[in-house]
Amino acid sequence: MGILVSFIIFLLVAAVVIYIVGRLNLGLSVSSYGSAIIAALVIAVVTAVINWLLALLGIAIGGGILGAIVLLVVAAVVLLVSDRFVSGMQVNGFGGAIIAAIAIAVVSWLVSWVLGLLGIAF
Repeated sequence: MGILVSFIIFLLVAAVVIYIVGRLNLGLSVSSYGSAIIAALVIAVVTAVINWLLALLGIAIGGGILGAIVLLVVAAVVLLVSDRFVSGMQVNGFGGAIIAAIAIAVVSWLVSWVLGLLGIAF
């Protein structure tokens, strides 16, 4: 039960982050909060598949600056792929996807940090 609740909280927070980034016009636009929830779900599934494929191929994404760059490119590709599946979301090219991925990462980190301060960790 705890894993399901954590997943739902994470999905809702991710949807809020995608919605905020979409409203700030940082390379990503989302038409509604419902589209943001669907986008968050699609992004989570596509990310899981890409990470699984990379692990299957024996490609380990390490830490440090190189790992961060690889994760950023993977996130941008995930956004570009998700654009095709979510009708209410549009990504403005690869540059827009990189900018949106950075913005999503920063806002997600801030939200996680604030929730951690409040004692709500997921």
